[in-house]
Amino acid sequence: MSDRITLMAAAELRDALDAHRRGDPVAAAAALMNIDAESWAAIERRLAVLGGSLAELLAVVAERRR
Repeated sequence: MSDRITLMAAAELRDALDAHRRGDPVAAAAALMNIDAESWAAIERRLAVLGGSLAELLAVVAERRR
């Protein structure tokens, strides 16, 4: 299992966070669905090391929108 996140996956995550911040859940979901499984697992592991999850990250982004 690799901790490598592809450049494409990083861009998709950025796009998902931007869409979520704009209040566009469809675009956010589409971007997240484009992330490959290995990169997705690496993203989850890195967030866990930081003591968080994707749900918590999305909550922070949503809070900044307000």
